[in-house]
Amino acid sequence: MTDAERAAGGRSDPPPARAPLADRFCDAVDRLNFWVGRFWALAIFVVTFAVLYEVVARTAFGRPTLWSNETTVYVSAVAYLIGGGYALLYRRHVRIDLVYDRLSPRTRARLDVVTFAFFLIYVGGLVWVGTTMGWTSFTQSEGTGTPWNPPIWPVKLAIPIAGALLLLQGIANLLRDLGVARRQSRTA
Repeated sequence: MTDAERAAGGRSDPPPARAPLADRFCDAVDRLNFWVGRFWALAIFVVTFAVLYEVVARTAFGRPTLWSNETTVYVSAVAYLIGGGYALLYRRHVRIDLVYDRLSPRTRARLDVVTFAFFLIYVGGLVWVGTTMGWTSFTQSEGTGTPWNPPIWPVKLAIPIAGALLLLQGIANLLRDLGVARRQSRTA
């Protein structure tokens, strides 16, 4: 018996309860989407720099760039795609709360399960088609076809990555909505 157990009258406190597997899964997915979203939010600085550089180069020096417009478009596109999981973490995607909020918790859970089936079809399509497009683009060394001609495969490969992040967050949200995992995220 340890000194702490003797001081407590011979009783020892039970070890702290471990979080159920569903809670740990949901928390890990939340952290992943949180940090990926935060990282890609910084892309706004790259986009801002590219636009400002182009404006100054074009107007002040009469020397437009080849790279600025495509950098702006493609970095913004990747940030938009990859940010989907972050938006779903905070439940900022479009939904009709006017109807949903008036339903009973049981009906909401049923609706969540039904709509999750459509969600699976959507993200499955993103992952499948995006992977095919990205891999084909990579193996063909596809460029944009412009004078700068950067490779386009990183943008196309962002599609299945975005789909996977959305899928993981959708599963985490569904587990919470059904009461399988703790309602509140530790990250959000």
